[in-house]
Amino acid sequence: MRRRNWSFIVVALFAQVANAQAKVTTHLPGATISGVVYDSIARMPLADAMIQLVAADNPALLGPTATSDSQGRYTLSDVPDGRYKLGFFHPMLDSLGVEAPLREVSVVEHRAVSADLAIPSPARLRAAVCGKAGERDAGAVVVGVVRDAVDGSSAARVKVIGEWMEIAIDRGGMFRRMPMRTVTTRDNGWFAICNVPSGGTMSLMAIRGMDSTDRIEILVPAEGFLRHELYIGTTRTVVTASAAKPADSIALTPRRVHTGDGHLSGTVIAAVGGKPLAGAQVSIAGGPHVSANERGEWTLTDAPMGTRMLEVRALGYYPERRRVDVVAGAAPVHVALSTFKAVLDTVRIRASRLADRHDSGFESRRRSGAGRYLTAQDISRRGSLFTSDIFRTISGVRVERDASGFEKVFTMRGAFAERCSPAVYIDGHYMATQSADDVDSEMLPKDVAAIEVYSEASVPPQFQQGLSGCGSIVIWTK
Repeated sequence: MRRRNWSFIVVALFAQVANAQAKVTTHLPGATISGVVYDSIARMPLADAMIQLVAADNPALLGPTATSDSQGRYTLSDVPDGRYKLGFFHPMLDSLGVEAPLREVSVVEHRAVSADLAIPSPARLRAAVCGKAGERDAGAVVVGVVRDAVDGSSAARVKVIGEWMEIAIDRGGMFRRMPMRTVTTRDNGWFAICNVPSGGTMSLMAIRGMDSTDRIEILVPAEGFLRHELYIGTTRTVVTASAAKPADSIALTPRRVHTGDGHLSGTVIAAVGGKPLAGAQVSIAGGPHVSANERGEWTLTDAPMGTRMLEVRALGYYPERRRVDVVAGAAPVHVALSTFKAVLDTVRIRASRLADRHDSGFESRRRSGAGRYLTAQDISRRGSLFTSDIFRTISGVRVERDASGFEKVFTMRGAFAERCSPAVYIDGHYMATQSADDVDSEMLPKDVAAIEVYSEASVPPQFQQGLSGCGSIVIWTK
């Protein structure tokens, strides 16, 4: 009987010791830290951000990590009590040239902690990149990274040029000027252009030696901060031979052309109804030109690599210029064109005419025969789709691409140069630096009442711009 009691006591003691050891060795669960990572620029959750926790008093002591999901949500589990600093990494931060601010969090008594993270706001980013703005230079900032179009690597020491148009009106008429900012990328390809106008359009172009992107158009938001990546391709030297004088000699002319290893494809449809636009013309400046098939599909091969401007046109539809990146694995480009009626019906302008063509002296100058003249009937008979196309039929005037290959311009034979840029007048008012593209965007052929074209030697005094050495184009609207 005593032996049985003793055995029972021994078993009970062993059980108590085992329970005590279990309490000592069992790991007590830590707290969870969770939240959402937010992109303040795109105003949406940020996916695939890597969240990192470090000890507040020893940043080298790393804690758990997590990756945000498609909704920007993350969770760090089993975090012991203590003070920590919380931050995140994302490629977006690298392209912005900033680091996300660290947030301090404390875990007490294993209680769960909620901590949201965010890319800084546009105003804070602008101040961080450009410094605190004064009253005169409180403009926007454009940042980004320039990459090599072939392998995607960062392109260092590349010049990035930002340019925009400013319009001023005084007693002499309407004048346009083109302010310019030039910066150079860092070793990681990053660049920033400060103090550009916000809430408007500007052009952007990257140049590396003889290589360059196209001059592309970007829209700077009213918030004053824009991130934009550029891809720069390569060019090669081509030498062409031509006969020279005397006849037995050959002239060798080197010129730079884009390396055309790019491939781009897509579709063209009507914005209303979605029907494929067979025969639509698709092109890249300085590159190939193709027509869409009956399904609206098109493919550009041997296209220049890098950031380019794609131009899509179809008869009866408003043309579209779109920035594209011709790189390996480029996604298909889908374009929906609107009719002229759909676009123009959204515009309602009421203004008094600055100059009445009936009192302009057009008919008297036409009778003098000093220039070349077209009436509304002449223009209608030509059946031009765009106003600039009218000038292709006028002797002495050319419509061609400028040096960048981006913009169509008027040229004529000049007094001091083989080709020059004529002065352009609309309804009697001088339009400084008016291009052929500008004319196309401002009026259709049916809106033109008359056209006058003068060579340098025959320009009437009222249509002269000093000793420019070039002629003038005068357009009268209905």
